[in-house]
Amino acid sequence: MVVEDYGVQPMDDASPPKWHLAHTSWFFETFVLKPFAPGFRPFHPQFEYLFNSYYNGVGQPYPRAQRGLLSRPSVDEVYGYRQSVDERMAQLLDSADGDSAAEVARRTELGINHEQQHQELILTDLKYNLGNNPLHPPYRSDLKPRSAESVAGSAAFVSFNGGSVQVGADPNDGFCFDNELPQHRVLLEPYALADRLVTNGEYLQFIQAGGYSSSELWLSDGWTWLCNEAVHAPLYWRRGDGGFHEYRLDGLSPLDLDAPVVHVSFYEADAYARWAGRRLPTEQEWENAARAQVCEGNFADQDRLHPGAATGRGQPLDQLFGDAWEWTASPYVAYPRYRPLAGTLGEYNGKFMSNQLVLRGGSCATPEGHVRPSYRNFFYPGDRWQFSGIRLAADG
Repeated sequence: MVVEDYGVQPMDDASPPKWHLAHTSWFFETFVLKPFAPGFRPFHPQFEYLFNSYYNGVGQPYPRAQRGLLSRPSVDEVYGYRQSVDERMAQLLDSADGDSAAEVARRTELGINHEQQHQELILTDLKYNLGNNPLHPPYRSDLKPRSAESVAGSAAFVSFNGGSVQVGADPNDGFCFDNELPQHRVLLEPYALADRLVTNGEYLQFIQAGGYSSSELWLSDGWTWLCNEAVHAPLYWRRGDGGFHEYRLDGLSPLDLDAPVVHVSFYEADAYARWAGRRLPTEQEWENAARAQVCEGNFADQDRLHPGAATGRGQPLDQLFGDAWEWTASPYVAYPRYRPLAGTLGEYNGKFMSNQLVLRGGSCATPEGHVRPSYRNFFYPGDRWQFSGIRLAADG
């Protein structure tokens, strides 16, 4: 990564790495230091405006689509801002006492998890920048290769009985976001999940069978999206001599047919499932299956930053955590009796519960330890710059 990469905003939905770095420190300065640090003074009077994301309770944010226009502050000044916030946070955490100490700790934990989300967004936004550069420059050339072991043949389906099951986070188990609460029971019919993610090779068969030109496979909005966007393949696939190549964070590589397909929209995932004679799981089906498994997998900490082929070892459902966020058929809505956090922090999740779909499981760009069976990610159905993939489901 070179310093020129820090300021590029490749599309309206992405942000420059420099902005992410400043925004995560802004979160601590705004929601922890400002209300609790004695004699608080802002690092810069305009940073509250420049690096606010969407918290209208704080004030009018700087327009999201114009973040790439901010050549100043410089990268060095942003790192200076981060150092200042870190130092003041350390002082506050050492000195806070009484009732304020518990609230400082709660907001600090939220801020750390918020920063982990932006660590992932830096990677995905940077990939969109570099992956759409005709030079296809690598982000890094020292990433670890995937395991040589892989599973050949068709995916198997693992059956689940269904019934009345509990979903949602237990706050006694540690940190969770408010959109994972409260725990509640749902009724599931018997179902089955594929034991691994859909591969590039399987998705290539969908393309070769005319999947992108068969309107009967697509939802109405999906077909409109496909036509308007002129989509013919996953986001980072590039057709060339000898077939498809795929841009990865280590550069352009021949398509790995055994690796999971990633960077597909919900519309593409749904159309593929329909073509395969299957469907996408609901988020409740996914979570019920995930509760029986250990939350381990190919996360950012493994230093591959790309999904790897299934190995078929260990747990019944391979690649359930890490590798690729898995689209579900579930709309992102509030759980029964849901209550957002009080005050401006309540804008964190609840106000986005409209017209988005839930994804589960984390990806190869997600920090290890950040996700859990109840974790709910959410994006619009046409979004695909995240590491989003496909796990098929079937009725039991």
